[in-house]
Amino acid sequence: MPSPNESRRLERFRLRTLVSAVIGLLFVSASNTLALADKANAPIPAATLALMAARGTDAASPIVLRAYKKESEIEVWKRNAAGRYVPIKTYPICRWSGQLGPKTKTGDRQTPEGFYTVAKSQMNPNSRYYLSFDVGYPNAYDRAHGSTGSAVMVHGVCSSMGCFAMTDAVAGELFSIAREAFSGGQRAFQFQSFPFRMTAANMARHRTDPNIAFWRQLKEGSDRFEATGEEPVVSVSGGRYTFAPSPDPAKEAAFTALHKDETDRIAALVEEGAAAVRTTYSDGGQHAFWAARIRQGFPVGDISRPEALAYAGQEVVLIPARRRSAPPPPVPEAVWAAWIGPGSPSLALRTADFVPPYEAAPGRFTASVARYAQSWPSLARAAIETTMPLPELALSQPSVEKVAQR
Repeated sequence: MPSPNESRRLERFRLRTLVSAVIGLLFVSASNTLALADKANAPIPAATLALMAARGTDAASPIVLRAYKKESEIEVWKRNAAGRYVPIKTYPICRWSGQLGPKTKTGDRQTPEGFYTVAKSQMNPNSRYYLSFDVGYPNAYDRAHGSTGSAVMVHGVCSSMGCFAMTDAVAGELFSIAREAFSGGQRAFQFQSFPFRMTAANMARHRTDPNIAFWRQLKEGSDRFEATGEEPVVSVSGGRYTFAPSPDPAKEAAFTALHKDETDRIAALVEEGAAAVRTTYSDGGQHAFWAARIRQGFPVGDISRPEALAYAGQEVVLIPARRRSAPPPPVPEAVWAAWIGPGSPSLALRTADFVPPYEAAPGRFTASVARYAQSWPSLARAAIETTMPLPELALSQPSVEKVAQR
């Protein structure tokens, strides 16, 4: 049995150990809190600020984000001093899941497509995936079609179950850009999500896809943004996206012209025989930049379903391309003049007994034909003007009645 002094020493040792452990936990907690605050308040990189300045904008100006699933990219656009949104920087997506097409239900692994709104309250500095923000799915269009799901994020790491996974560093930069736009007074920013870049060529290639009618709606909004430089004012009517006209008549005219040109271009590509395809995925895709970095051993965190990425973006040709042969170009005048001129090699191709009509002697019936050609117009005109008596024609005989016999 330990002596009283040894018992006290043991008790003091236990107490010091407990206090040290508590202090250690508090220190770790404080360190984690500071680290969290640091990453959520990290400044925008100087190189990105330089890109903003070069385009006539700054960190406090409003933003619009545009995502393209097939190309695996997110673009940052900012409003410049002239009030027009201009592209600043394109970020590669490390992982998105599902197929091309909208998200429709919880658990379908689909990243959504459409026009979404991100308010300051949707920013999440406490994300399990470094930093994140909720894109705002489901929106009014999704709800009108009975779509379900929630918590669709743009976040760090490289793992997606319906989100846009960007890796920590990229997610942190996007978070800081959005944070500064909110600090500058923007109440919410628009997040535009598309299946692919909404070009005429892509629309023609995917014209047989079941989602093409929905994608035409998205293209209208995309064309409006690119033509006017304004954030589209989006609403939903009758289960369709609708877009308010620009208050500036010149910008509205620019949109009308661009949209018509794009529509005509799509029709021309189809008429010319452009192939129709459907792009299928095992489970989403990844930007080639990140695929190369991962092969080099660059750390991106946990990668969801890496085996599926090997089969990403397989294009199934539904209508093969057919090209109409173009008419031969016209022969330049200098060339064909040489062909028919004196001394031309083409003269040797004529038969020995060939005589041009203008060099031939008059034939037996030439004079009669000439007289007929000269008199026929006057005879026809006289008949039309009733100056010649009409010929007496015998009445036609009655038709013979035929009786069917059985």
